[in-house]
Amino acid sequence: MSILTRNNVSLTGREGGPAMVFAHGFGCDQSMWRYLMPAFSDRYRIVAFDYVGHGKSELAAYDADRYSSLSGYARDVLDVLEELDLNDVVFVGHSVSSMIGGLASIEQPDRFKSLVMIGPSPRYLDDDSTGYVGGFREEDLTGLLDSMESNYLGWSSSMAPVIMGNGDRPELGEELTNSFCRTDPAIAQQFARVTFLGDNRGDLAKMPVRSLVLQCTADVIAPEVVGEYVHEHLPESEYVLLSATGHCPHLSAPAETISAMQGFC
Repeated sequence: MSILTRNNVSLTGREGGPAMVFAHGFGCDQSMWRYLMPAFSDRYRIVAFDYVGHGKSELAAYDADRYSSLSGYARDVLDVLEELDLNDVVFVGHSVSSMIGGLASIEQPDRFKSLVMIGPSPRYLDDDSTGYVGGFREEDLTGLLDSMESNYLGWSSSMAPVIMGNGDRPELGEELTNSFCRTDPAIAQQFARVTFLGDNRGDLAKMPVRSLVLQCTADVIAPEVVGEYVHEHLPESEYVLLSATGHCPHLSAPAETISAMQGFC
């Protein structure tokens, strides 16, 4: 099985141009980038893909051991870049993909020119021992994961609109709900545990390329204090607090997101 088939890689934009790679977040797929990609297609070769276990990737390639940590997903990213022989890419990651892209850049820095992190979080759990605020108490996160495992479809329909925010635009929450529901429950549950129970704070200082941190207001998954933490602990970064609310500005506020990216890329 080829890497391009395994990860359902799609190529658009300017042939021969520098590459911009779009990596989706938990429970999503590459269709979530449809509003952003055209804005950069005249300058960049646009690369989009689905992590194994998501979207139209090859589900048969899913390996629970490989994807028991974010390094397995970082390997997906590097596999795609190696297969396409890409270097100096602009990597655009949403949510957990911000950390996945960062981990990949540590492993093979020459593959990356810069990182665009949309709603990043290096640790979702609060850490009282250090005063770190991640946004979740342990009991709340345990309850969230238990609810997902006991009734994944019910969890999806209740949590997706909260994650999306923008309650005055219910169609956005419905889209995210439908995306969650298309993901295999067992794969989603493992990815959720890997995501929400991980701690990548120590990796931030090792990320070798310049980064743009795009932070939304009223984000229940990655609150403002988390985005500020990421910005402060990256070696070279810019921080933009968007007026967009929720966790998915590439869907809810694409024009603002594009504008912030164009000022950086």
